[in-house]
Amino acid sequence: MNIENAQVQMRKGILEFCILHIISRGEVYASDMLDELTSARIMVVEGTLYPLLTRLKNSGWLDYKWVESSSGPPRKYYVLTEEGKIFLEAMQATWFELADSVSIVIKRTEDLSKNAASNPS
Repeated sequence: MNIENAQVQMRKGILEFCILHIISRGEVYASDMLDELTSARIMVVEGTLYPLLTRLKNSGWLDYKWVESSSGPPRKYYVLTEEGKIFLEAMQATWFELADSVSIVIKRTEDLSKNAASNPS
């Protein structure tokens, strides 16, 4: 596996979490999600986002409503359901636990590297 593939897999793993966080702030349009993810350097395209939104809706975590637009066709705005809010809270707890665990592993590796560099055999 090359580095680009590894990076894509890592990003895919957190995309759902980031999308749920964006939607948790209130009603949001899909293109606004794409803009925010892109500005956060999480590159995602419509072909990835829309199937994921459909899967999240089918899981009962999202709902949407159509809002008329004065500048074109109606827009679909997404919101979290109560079940989605509970799911996001559980994901967030898992994220913090995982981030702490990874930080411990990385720090230990860095500490061992520093010790090896300062104590050559």
